[in-house]
Amino acid sequence: MSVSTAAVDQSICAPLPVLGADVTVPLVTGGDVTYAALDYAASAPALQRVWDDVAAYAPYYGSVHRGAGYLSQLSTDLFESSRVTVAEFLGCRADDQVVFTRSTTDSLNLLAAVLPAGCEVFVFETEHHASLLPWRDARVTYLDAPRTPHQAVATLERALAAREPHGPALVCVTGASNVTGELWPVRELAAAAHAHGARIVLDAAQLAPHHPVDIAELDVDWIAFSGHKLYAPFGSGVLAGRADWLVDAEPYLAGGGASRKVARRADGGVDVEWHTTAARHEAGSPNVIGVHSIAAACKALTEAGFDRLVAREQQLVTRVREGLAGVPEVKVLSLFGDDAPRVGVISFVVEGWNSSHFAAALSAEYGIGVRDGLFCAHPLVRTLLGSEPQEPGECGAPEAAPGEKSLNAIRVSFGAGTPDEHIERFLGAVRELVSKGARWSYRTEEGRCVPDRGTAAQA
Repeated sequence: MSVSTAAVDQSICAPLPVLGADVTVPLVTGGDVTYAALDYAASAPALQRVWDDVAAYAPYYGSVHRGAGYLSQLSTDLFESSRVTVAEFLGCRADDQVVFTRSTTDSLNLLAAVLPAGCEVFVFETEHHASLLPWRDARVTYLDAPRTPHQAVATLERALAAREPHGPALVCVTGASNVTGELWPVRELAAAAHAHGARIVLDAAQLAPHHPVDIAELDVDWIAFSGHKLYAPFGSGVLAGRADWLVDAEPYLAGGGASRKVARRADGGVDVEWHTTAARHEAGSPNVIGVHSIAAACKALTEAGFDRLVAREQQLVTRVREGLAGVPEVKVLSLFGDDAPRVGVISFVVEGWNSSHFAAALSAEYGIGVRDGLFCAHPLVRTLLGSEPQEPGECGAPEAAPGEKSLNAIRVSFGAGTPDEHIERFLGAVRELVSKGARWSYRTEEGRCVPDRGTAAQA
């Protein structure tokens, strides 16, 4: 998988309008500033286009698959047309199913629930917890963190070659790391999986918002992603891919919508005939607004042109990496090295700083929102840091001395809605904090690192 870095005409590649672009926040040093949202990897702001589409539909909200009334019929049509839009966005094959879920985590737990008996799962320790942890009822082989894409493929091939050859197997892999932003060799990993009789699911939570994803081109069996990372509000997600395991398994949730026919038996029991379509795993009243918002985001990104969006984002990635490289105290975390293609997700540590303290200072003193911690990828971050994690909420712990290993990391992430000014403000704030130190002291309050508003630090 490659990322285009072709030159782009900035006049046709401005940031996409997002909600919250004009929100101001107070600074502990006094005054207000426009908020710089640089935590896209956790939840991206909703595109204005998506919000407008949702607002236009909201007055017509009605039950889905449940009524003969006009609004119910309209909502049902909207729900099912959203399924078609998502299938087109992902390049689904003709017989693939698109199942709507709550999130990537929910999607992968759904897939874990439908695994055939005796299925063995192979997953790298580098995965987000959403794809590392759902496989509790399967035999799981955890693979060590590779240091090159080639090593990732070789590691998987060795593990698959050593398994029992005739049983079912599943490989779970990320498309883009939520810690380093690096792209994984998905197509090559899929080829290795299929060569050894295994299937593969792609966690595209961080890939889909930044890069085109085509299930047929990548030759993966399933794709999972979340709406809230794809510039869509509300709790909604997708699992798309092959239908057979989904149809052969019991419904993920039992209830209305998943069943075609329910009848009492003479012995007093109940017979159930379940759907064989995606509805089999969509029991209950669906989140039609959330589903509509995902489809609206898919349309908006497609119409904006992924080539232009990717190229502009690569300019931002280059600017951030070059800016951080100019601060000797900053170390950027990476598995595959500086030349690895990546999306707009960059994690780093600052020598002599507690990462929670640093992130809190960026927020309180500069109005910049980033993430600190282990990013729900604890094994990976520990591997990259070479240290044990600090306890949650320990922002008041002693800062790492020069030369000591950092306990947590800081993550800056951005995308289609990020203006250049936010990147420049972030880099300026990093330089200033490193050279002068925080202007306020910080303490732990209810598990969060916050400024001690009664105590200004000595600059």
